[in-house]
Amino acid sequence: MGDGVSIRLMLADDHRMLREGLRRSMTEHGFDVVGEASDGAEAVDMAGELRPDVILMDVTMPELDGVEATRLVKAANPAVRVIMLTMHADQEVLAAAIRSGASGYLVKDCSTEEIADAIRSAVSGETTLSPALAASMLDEVRRLDAPHEAEEDRIVTKREEEVLQLIADGCSTPEVAERLYISQKTVKNHLASIYQKLDARDRTQAVLQAVRMGIVSLD
Repeated sequence: MGDGVSIRLMLADDHRMLREGLRRSMTEHGFDVVGEASDGAEAVDMAGELRPDVILMDVTMPELDGVEATRLVKAANPAVRVIMLTMHADQEVLAAAIRSGASGYLVKDCSTEEIADAIRSAVSGETTLSPALAASMLDEVRRLDAPHEAEEDRIVTKREEEVLQLIADGCSTPEVAERLYISQKTVKNHLASIYQKLDARDRTQAVLQAVRMGIVSLD
């Protein structure tokens, strides 16, 4: 699916003109736009019916915001990749998007080429962040660096490292369980152990800590 010809794309945005623009540009890039939703609730229902390969999901929508819609889509259809689109580079929303299982997070002023590349990367299992968001994440890593220097001798197990890398790649709990052939409960137990070892509150902070310590990468 490298050239985009067979990649089935769904759009979710409450602005009709933006959807029309995205549909035209993504069609020109060779993607098959199979559906358009105007709010989060419609996006969840449509994703269940159409089962697209990738969804371009606006963050701010009526009925259900993009982050919650992404969580519900991923819970029902783990194979669907979701790329979040937003007007602003917001660290908190980025963290929520990562927790929801998003495979990418782009600011809307990015080029259509960047969006097309992100779609192809998502299908390949990769995660894409807008440069502004990547810089924001690096700032967060630097902020976390000093308080945790004494904890770096805490090493995670090989299995925990595999769980961390899959989470860094944008996988949800069901996807991690499927890829590692373990139960979702076991994944959650691994996460609890990881949080303790890395002194992390949630998945996002655990990934940031693991990247800083060289345990996983965001490539």
